[in-house]
Amino acid sequence: MGQMIDVREYPEFASGHISGAKLVPLGTLGAASASWDRRESLMIVCKSGKRAEQGRQLLADMGFTSVAVLDGGMDAWRAVKKPVVVADRRPWSMERQVRTVAGSLVVVTLGLGYFISHWFLLGTALVGAGLVFAGVSDTCMMGSMLAKLPWNRA
Repeated sequence: MGQMIDVREYPEFASGHISGAKLVPLGTLGAASASWDRRESLMIVCKSGKRAEQGRQLLADMGFTSVAVLDGGMDAWRAVKKPVVVADRRPWSMERQVRTVAGSLVVVTLGLGYFISHWFLLGTALVGAGLVFAGVSDTCMMGSMLAKLPWNRA
């Protein structure tokens, strides 16, 4: 197999990846792969296989001819006790960061709503609505914004 491409975000990659894998988060895969050889063999990996399959489809649509997905992703890799490389600098997982920020926003807006003005409770409602949207759509705007912060980059 040729190049291994890991399409997870940096916090996931840093917590354990396959030696030699290249980090190319799914959101940047199209632009990053524009200059790659379309005939090179690629193995796409993510946590469980869902994002890797999205990446495989994107690359196939771009004309790549030899793209495969690591069956079961890093979950399966770890389950059979294959070696992983762990980065020295490991930020919190994106899920943990989102929960911390969302919870903090709820507490702050509740406090402001109680002590300053009830209009701040709209902030609490917006956070709740954002979390519901993230759950239903399986996309997270807060996670996307947090991913852009310096500690979440390689």
